[in-house]
Amino acid sequence: MIALTDALRLELPVAQGRVTAIGYHASGDGALALDPVGRQANQGLIGRLAHKLFGGGANGLRYYVVSGGTGPDTAALDVGAAPGTDVYSPVDGTIVGITPYVLDGKTYGARIDLQPTGSPSLVVSLTHLRPDPSLTVGSTVAATTSKVGTVLDLASVERQALSRYTTDAGNHVSMSVHNAAALSFP
Repeated sequence: MIALTDALRLELPVAQGRVTAIGYHASGDGALALDPVGRQANQGLIGRLAHKLFGGGANGLRYYVVSGGTGPDTAALDVGAAPGTDVYSPVDGTIVGITPYVLDGKTYGARIDLQPTGSPSLVVSLTHLRPDPSLTVGSTVAATTSKVGTVLDLASVERQALSRYTTDAGNHVSMSVHNAAALSFP
């Protein structure tokens, strides 16, 4: 598990050995705050001291909180991986949308929206990926085993914030969670 929100558990969408960095950031599109699992690598002095004195946060994956944007600081989750890396569903559920992912008027891959089986009032959105051609709306997916796509190389298109924490261009798959009723489709 990499993050959770209420009763929804999000699994790592990329094989752990392929992860280059994990970053959380704000997202002004109504995404819900996620509760990270692991240890914040860029935590301030007071936070590090508190964990040293009182425990907690020492186990699990290391993640970064990237500043900027509007909304909760942990509303979007970027999982870094090299372009072409397989991306798997982070939840058990059903695909409810596959739409073009558009940046500056050009399409780059797709946005895949998943309705989690155990939390049907939520939708998990994935972007920065090329969808697997076998996917269709209505397909059921299983967490960590159903391939949904591959990571795209968007380094020449947008500034990749994760590149500050990796030795590569910072390409990644991005995840966010919305209330199903509040989700807007392009």
